[in-house]
Amino acid sequence: MTWQKSSYCGEGESCLHVATDAALTPTIQLTESADPTQAILSTTPHAFTSLLRTLKETPSRG
Repeated sequence: MTWQKSSYCGEGESCLHVATDAALTPTIQLTESADPTQAILSTTPHAFTSLLRTLKETPSRG
């Protein structure tokens, strides 16, 4: 798999990485760069799109 790092990630930060798995098409893989176990979450493109839509619509709290 070829992992793509989030464009919102700065140098040295913990970041979300996204990949597609040709063997599991259509499956989207997610992992977090600071996770020493390198756990991978698998989801469908539809569910991933819904997650992104929800995150964009939710006001940030910081």
